[in-house]
Amino acid sequence: MKINVKEEQIAGFKTIIDVYNGITISSEEVSLNKELFHEKIDNLIIKSKDRFNLIWIYVDIKNSILIDILASREFNFHTCNEKRILLVKRLKTNAIIPTASNHTLGVGVVVINKENKLLVIKEKVSDIGFKLPGGHVDDGEMISSAVQREVFEETGITVEFESVISLGHFYPHQFDKSNLYILCKAIAITNEINIIDTDEIIDAKWIDVNEYLNDEKVFPYIKEIVVTALNFNGLATKNEILDIKREFELLFPKDL
Repeated sequence: MKINVKEEQIAGFKTIIDVYNGITISSEEVSLNKELFHEKIDNLIIKSKDRFNLIWIYVDIKNSILIDILASREFNFHTCNEKRILLVKRLKTNAIIPTASNHTLGVGVVVINKENKLLVIKEKVSDIGFKLPGGHVDDGEMISSAVQREVFEETGITVEFESVISLGHFYPHQFDKSNLYILCKAIAITNEINIIDTDEIIDAKWIDVNEYLNDEKVFPYIKEIVVTALNFNGLATKNEILDIKREFELLFPKDL
């Protein structure tokens, strides 16, 4: 499946037209000249209001002086990162604006080696003892890549993503958002522990699975995850069934 991007010059802006009849202006199209930007935006609104539902515009932090112009024309904040913000304006009263990002995404990883030992870590900021390696999925990062990166940073162990075995949803979490916690299995490629992220991790070790499951200090939730990993093959990637020009991962039951 190929995705065709439709572009059109409108009021001096190169715009991208989406399937929801909205137009998007990239941050590269935003001028630092306030007077020129003022005129172009007004012209864009006039030329777009009868054709489109929404106007999306990205503004880099270096151009933040222009945000007041957009706000005065009823553009609203939608999402942002460290370097830029996305604003949106309704051109039609009933136009639907997709929900802004409302969750953070994290992975936890079960790694059991051939000696039936489980890979666990201890964080500096936590007092709950040893837990599964894992952490935040970065923007634009695939689940499988986050699994490999987090395990390596926290333990020095190289792993290969195997499957997703469980999903947790927690609210509230950081930034007053939900957190989706994806629990995965991975296969250990190496065995020698060498903590890379020493600022956050104070210890990492291999421990006998049964010993860990019988430890009263281990959270029941973590125990359930490990037991599930032992008994459930999970959802593995099956990306070859789709051909699109974007990064993606498709997950299906391993036994199918």
